[in-house]
Amino acid sequence: MKAHDKKIYLASKSPRRRELLRQVGIDFDLLSLRSDPARGVDVPEDVLPGEPAHEYVVRVAREKGAFAWKVLQQRRQPLRPVLTADTTVTIDDEILGKPADPAEAKAMLERLSGRTHQVLTTVAVHYTDFAQHITQVSDVRFAPLSPQQIAAYCATLEPYDKAGAYGIQGLAALFIEHIEGSHSGIMGLPLFETAALLRKVGVPV
Repeated sequence: MKAHDKKIYLASKSPRRRELLRQVGIDFDLLSLRSDPARGVDVPEDVLPGEPAHEYVVRVAREKGAFAWKVLQQRRQPLRPVLTADTTVTIDDEILGKPADPAEAKAMLERLSGRTHQVLTTVAVHYTDFAQHITQVSDVRFAPLSPQQIAAYCATLEPYDKAGAYGIQGLAALFIEHIEGSHSGIMGLPLFETAALLRKVGVPV
């Protein structure tokens, strides 16, 4: 990468990932990938039959990165490192995706109530012949939630664009008794691991 060009591409629509990169002063441009099922998706995020959570997040993050790098070349945009990530929530060896409606959100939160679950985020960086990833795993323990708490939370917009039906950076912070791992990783982009990868391709972090 040229010494004067330290900007990267972020191939993610997540506003939380944008906030986290800005928090640590990483300059980036967005590289949009289609994710609307009605219009077609560039990288499918369906879980394969029997696929473990740790294999799933790695596969999706790497596939997003490879596709984004291909798009970058096809559009003949300036070549810079491409950052992608994928986050999933798992409990009882089952992946909890983004809830489609209040009933799904309610069911997920009832499962998480009073228990510890895992949040896995894989970060991948692609740049020329460099393609590496790191997966960060955090344990999150919820306090027991009352039906009223769950109903009130599901009446907000927060659960519906987030794996596991909650966001640690929002109202659901009130549900969380303890975490062991990375707060930023639970949000969707573990900053320590992200910085380690970006340094390998010359981004000063």
